Amino acid sequence: MAIRPHEPPPAPQTRGWRADVRALLRWPRIRKRTRAVLRSALVTFVVLTVTLWLMPGVKSTDVFNTLGLVVLVAVVGAVLRPLLLVGIGALGGWGAMLLGVTAQVIVIVVALELDPANRISGLPSLFFAAVLAVIFAAILDWMADSGSDDTFVREAKRLMRSVRRRQARQAGGPLVTLRRPRAGTEPGLIMVQLDGVSEPVLRWSIRAGNLPTLGYWLRSGSHSMRSWHTGLPSTTPASQAGILHGASRQIPGFRWFEKETGKLMVSNRPRDAAVIEPRLSDGRGLLRDGGVSIGNAFGGDAAINLLTVSHAALPGRSARGWAAFMASPYGFTRAIVLGIGEVITELHQARLQRRRNLQPRVSRSGMFLALRPASMLLRDVNISLVAEQMARGAAAIYCDLVDYDEVAHHAGPARPESMRQLESLDRMLGVLERLAPEAARHYHLVVLSDHGQSQGATFRQRYGETLEDVVSRLTGVSPRYDDAVPPLLVVNSGNLSLLYLTSYHHRLDRAEVDSVYPRLISGLAAHPGVGLVVVRDEDGPVAIGAAGSHRLRDGVVQGVDPLLPYGPHARHDVLRHQESAHIADLVLISCVDPVTDEVAAFEELVGSHGGLGGWQTEAVLVHPARWPVTQPEFDGADAVHRQLIEWLAMLGLRTDPADASEILEAAEPIPDLGHPRLSRSRDG
Repeated sequence: MAIRPHEPPPAPQTRGWRADVRALLRWPRIRKRTRAVLRSALVTFVVLTVTLWLMPGVKSTDVFNTLGLVVLVAVVGAVLRPLLLVGIGALGGWGAMLLGVTAQVIVIVVALELDPANRISGLPSLFFAAVLAVIFAAILDWMADSGSDDTFVREAKRLMRSVRRRQARQAGGPLVTLRRPRAGTEPGLIMVQLDGVSEPVLRWSIRAGNLPTLGYWLRSGSHSMRSWHTGLPSTTPASQAGILHGASRQIPGFRWFEKETGKLMVSNRPRDAAVIEPRLSDGRGLLRDGGVSIGNAFGGDAAINLLTVSHAALPGRSARGWAAFMASPYGFTRAIVLGIGEVITELHQARLQRRRNLQPRVSRSGMFLALRPASMLLRDVNISLVAEQMARGAAAIYCDLVDYDEVAHHAGPARPESMRQLESLDRMLGVLERLAPEAARHYHLVVLSDHGQSQGATFRQRYGETLEDVVSRLTGVSPRYDDAVPPLLVVNSGNLSLLYLTSYHHRLDRAEVDSVYPRLISGLAAHPGVGLVVVRDEDGPVAIGAAGSHRLRDGVVQGVDPLLPYGPHARHDVLRHQESAHIADLVLISCVDPVTDEVAAFEELVGSHGGLGGWQTEAVLVHPARWPVTQPEFDGADAVHRQLIEWLAMLGLRTDPADASEILEAAEPIPDLGHPRLSRSRDG
């Protein structure tokens, strides 16, 4: 049920310096510390030996001199790293990042400068040797851990103990203590969002044995897994607006146009997200009562926002997890070196796709080469920030991990490289489990996703033209957004597209659109790449396809029902989407293959989400098995928000539990959507 279900309760601590000495002299602790020191010395010795051997003009590589240099590096590191950590913490934000990049290099440069053998001289040579040493050290540490996260976990535990001891001193505790803080007993809740992971993909990966942490939770019965239906739009901003604020209808897509202001809104743009969040918040968000938002689009009324888009700023001076990650040789420096490895891996994987002529596929160069290592770096930073907040005893933490989503967009949601990213996220859940004994609370863990992804060749790949080209051909107007707003604007979110007639300040109905552009609606509906055109008619919104139409309010179908390929929830999803704020004059959803469930994204992404069709609307929720679930199924992110609020109230983490009852009473009736089973005994 909790993040550490099999750990016995902590033994009571005895007081006094004798207890501190006994804690310090315990054999397991001595053995563990000795092993860590010997390993660090061995790694440093190998790194320095290789570095000196590679440096031109270095003649002396005497073993004893190198051993002396190992000691010197250790002494310099012991003196400088605390000072650098203080400097990084004082700078915060970008300053911390820049100093973090050079922190390890500074330690090596100073040690080489103080080397009695004086084997390297001159600042350029010292700097080059230090950079080589830092790179070799990161690679060697990763190899020594067999590609695991052991070193990362040790550093995170050290951070958590430091935070808790500092809190204890501030609360009147001893100035110096050698004992480790006790594990907390008050409940807390950590919610980890696996961005873009669909329930079918997660279920298949668990059954294949590729996700040992989640697989163990489910097979042991500590957790249950169930799907939840995102509805339309199936995007991160809409889902997080619902999950964190219960206000998903404020978000019509990933991007949209607001006729009132004449502005194009892009939800992952910080200045736009900052405008959007006040519209979502009623002061009773998911994280209202001392919660922490990490790496999300919106804050959920959190007390602390770290790397949250709507609060555009890097963590400041108070975020010791940020400073510690930047200063540690196993943090930022390691992430940069391994990130370079990710770029090389990406180039190799993209080449394999081309050589095998794997279809569908898209270009994996350009910005994606930077996004892939950046998402890995963000993952490690986020976990470090979560670790710090666990040590501080935050009541509720919501963190978004985006690794899988970024790779799946360009590789495909079920391709091997995407599956490897999912496996790395499972390892991060294992890391949180290993960090739990150091936490100030007894944390429970909920894992969920915000949407899935659907695969398919893009609209342009299939038909040799973009949707903008089709609209231009039908209307004679260029819908491209340059410096000036065009009279007809096409805004795409995966295989969902919003078309705005920007010269009009109100939403146009079908007759008005036809009067301005007579060929537009009929031409789009007849295009093989467009499955639905939704427009407001005199009887309410209507979905128009190539061979029929469906009136959404009363369900009257003429000809062939265009909603059939999109599943049993399509009418409900499209009708609810029509009630969103800033909805477009025309809403388009691409075609979907009835056999493969592939969609034709209007963006150049082989894995996409935003509209309907395929797995993009099938999100997942993993929660403690014994917790009550008040709804048979979850239809929409707002329903997930209501359930999470109720669980927080159950744990005593809402200052006004009546809020949970009010939220549940205001809930819409939820239709029975059904969900696939993981197993007969462990499914939620």
